[in-house]
Amino acid sequence: MKLVSKHFLLLALSAAVVLSGCAKKPVRPDPSATLIGPNTGGNINPQDVSTTADQNSGLQQRLGDGVIDDGHTIRGLLGAVYFEFDRSDISKPDERAKLKAAKEYLDKNPDQRLLLEGHADWRGTSEYNLGLGDRRANAAKKYLETLKVSVDKLETLSKGSEESKKGGTDEDMKKDRRVELVIIKKQ
Repeated sequence: MKLVSKHFLLLALSAAVVLSGCAKKPVRPDPSATLIGPNTGGNINPQDVSTTADQNSGLQQRLGDGVIDDGHTIRGLLGAVYFEFDRSDISKPDERAKLKAAKEYLDKNPDQRLLLEGHADWRGTSEYNLGLGDRRANAAKKYLETLKVSVDKLETLSKGSEESKKGGTDEDMKKDRRVELVIIKKQ
């Protein structure tokens, strides 16, 4: 009796493995049948495409030289502040100059605020890198406060190694160790 139940169990397990491992291939549409645009001629009519982005559409406007305006924020207008490996202090004069330029920008644009977005390279745990990104963002905030930038003009956010290039070169990692200075527009 034991031999029959073992064979039955083995047969049942084999059937379960075979049946669960055989998924159907997804059906892909025929690319030649795909129609583009409302005219269904297969081509995009330039009159069917709007060239201006609604601020609420989620589209981004590129302003040149890596500057992106999404209607709510402006990225790339102010230079990122870079850090040494596993450090959060702003000791280099070139990096402090970027924060002074940010202060001057805020002085000229009093209706805007600044998001200090801390980043880390891929090395270390996610938790550690989030903490390091937070320390870097707060170091930039404290330095801006010493320049008399109002606290209500500054926000911090740590992205840690979320956007870092995994397994990147030394040059990639240098670019990942930064605080992005993101301008927040008045809404």
